[in-house]
Amino acid sequence: MSVPNFAVSELFSVKGQVAVVTGGATGLGYAMAAALVQNGCKVYISSRKESQLREAAEKLNKLGPGTCYYFATNLLTKAGCEALGDHIKSRESNVHILINNSGATWAGPWDNFPEKGWDNIMALNVKAIFYVTASLTPALIKDKTALAPGRVINISSVASYETQVEDSVLAPKGVGFYSYAVSKAAVNHLTKLQAVKLAPHHVTANAILPGMFPTKMTDYSFSQNSDALTQSQPTGRAGIPQDIAGTLLYLVSPASAHTTGALVPLDGGKQVSGIVFSARENVPTKL
Repeated sequence: MSVPNFAVSELFSVKGQVAVVTGGATGLGYAMAAALVQNGCKVYISSRKESQLREAAEKLNKLGPGTCYYFATNLLTKAGCEALGDHIKSRESNVHILINNSGATWAGPWDNFPEKGWDNIMALNVKAIFYVTASLTPALIKDKTALAPGRVINISSVASYETQVEDSVLAPKGVGFYSYAVSKAAVNHLTKLQAVKLAPHHVTANAILPGMFPTKMTDYSFSQNSDALTQSQPTGRAGIPQDIAGTLLYLVSPASAHTTGALVPLDGGKQVSGIVFSARENVPTKL
């Protein structure tokens, strides 16, 4: 009996594929775009700020051997999502990878949480994933097979599981990330709905759930409580770009062609350890 080719160069190859990364100019989005470019993909990045996109694309193109292009649009609206889809489809008939990474957070008090803090967060973190994916579906399903499917990767968060509402090291005392946590829980369920909807068309849908990574979104937390955050991690450290890049490359490569509907925590084991963190006590506590 012949043995399949299990070489890493084959099993995890994404060379020559076309990828779209929303929120790809900074943070985890940039790290994922870099991983794809370095492995030979043609990558389109998108966000609101054209200056950031231009700078990121210049850096990514220097990495090679893949290439990077950008398109500025506001994904808060259906029109903005469809503008991105139309732009990509005008240039590419076949898209292999879509990474829905654009997102935002909002912290506020229970008794005075602004309505905008719900509307904007749910629009960008949830609605945009639906509309961008729907718009790009024709390109995602084109020429795909059960062994070489299209890929949708949604970036959720371990906050989707958490129920600590206030007094954490992540925000000032007396405020909570109510809309953010709810939006990420919705992303998890939307990912499963996408997996079921797109499976007959040979497209997989999976979600990555990052824990604490140093990014613009977590600047406050790390600036105020860096040591405390590190102590709360079972691995003794926060996430680094290699962590998100490695997880992504598995989920978009031939190695994961039979994986769909998965929610992959990337938090160094914090969730399963049962550790929470109180800002008032300033010490990690195991439940």
